[in-house]
Amino acid sequence: MELSPDETVFWSHGFIQINLTIVTTWVLMLAMVLSSWLITRKLKADIKITRWQCILEMIVTGMNSQIKGIGLNKPEKFIGYIGTLFLFIAISNLCIIFPGYEAPTGSLSTTVALAMSVFLAVPFFGIVETGILGYLKTYIQPTFIMLPFNIISELTRTLALAVRLFGNIMSGGMIISILLSIAPLIFPVLMTILGLITGIVQAYIFGILATVYIAAATNEHKAIKLVKNNK
Repeated sequence: MELSPDETVFWSHGFIQINLTIVTTWVLMLAMVLSSWLITRKLKADIKITRWQCILEMIVTGMNSQIKGIGLNKPEKFIGYIGTLFLFIAISNLCIIFPGYEAPTGSLSTTVALAMSVFLAVPFFGIVETGILGYLKTYIQPTFIMLPFNIISELTRTLALAVRLFGNIMSGGMIISILLSIAPLIFPVLMTILGLITGIVQAYIFGILATVYIAAATNEHKAIKLVKNNK
């Protein structure tokens, strides 16, 4: 039994490998790009719109409200990143209904890459909002003694993001594989349904945590800046 799609290698030369994780990741990205182009190429502002545009507007509106509810008052600045992150993870996990498919989020390399993108996005948005000096000063708040602890916090939460997503998706796949070998058909079907629900929940949690980290960074910078301006 394979624990990760990384173990299925299609081509290898030296240290370069093309495995199932890479293939499924690129297929998903191309499918998302093509789908977004097809849906948005004929957007209308009329009362009567297509079914796909209606679904897209519902998704975007829901994401905007979630992002704003967490503390980012201008969600349009962040929905491009956070929305893409959520949709990729959600679609990746939902595609387990297709026979022979293995979610790339079941690979530690994928979840680490996603977590690293959040790790880089947090200071990026913080610097964009308040400047590099304002961002760096937060590492010594409320006192310079907190500098190593703040750095450790940045690293550990990135690790937690990667391991949480990887562990949940991988364990779900292992349970389904075990049930397929020892149980009747109905149990794997039920576990697949549970896996779909879990996949959506994991995508939601990952997106929410990324939003919380970004909101904490940008709002903290703004608060410090306001205090300094009022002195």
